[in-house]
Amino acid sequence: MEPVDILKTVYADSPMVRDLLLIHGRVVGEKALEIADRCPELAIDRNFVIEAAFLHDIGIRECHASSIGCFGNLPYVQHGMVGRRMLEERGLFRHALVCERHVAMGIDREEIQKRRIPLPDGDMLPITIEEKLVCFADKFFSKDHNPEQEKPVENILKGLSRYGEKQTRRFLECCELFRYPIHSSPSEETCR
Repeated sequence: MEPVDILKTVYADSPMVRDLLLIHGRVVGEKALEIADRCPELAIDRNFVIEAAFLHDIGIRECHASSIGCFGNLPYVQHGMVGRRMLEERGLFRHALVCERHVAMGIDREEIQKRRIPLPDGDMLPITIEEKLVCFADKFFSKDHNPEQEKPVENILKGLSRYGEKQTRRFLECCELFRYPIHSSPSEETCR
């Protein structure tokens, strides 16, 4: 299974979106491996992380996000659930879970119900270390402007705050899990 080939097939009719996903997948994967390298005791499945980084946003084609060239009918928050379906159809069940669980640092049943988010009733939270790592690394990059430019932690926290306290807390928990510095240069700390 080559994730790049899957993206090229799925987005054959949308080269702009395909190229954006290839860039985004590459930078998210590189960031995830940078974090994994600093935390060797976590025994992260590096190959899976790279594959999942490329495929985590595959479902955007059916969602509406005009700023990145997607003109589907579904709300963007559903791209994870759409990606899960697309990858399960290809037999990539582990990758499919990353798609579903990465959106907004994960969304739980209570949030879905309380905020009336158009998602199935249930928890969509990253569980495995690899799911958490891809979800975390994804937040450092935007698809709608400067896709290769890494966002500082302060900007990520500000952006997450509009979704609620739980998303901010989940991001900070990942900072702790991966010993990622909140206010200093990423190279200054390593996992102990």
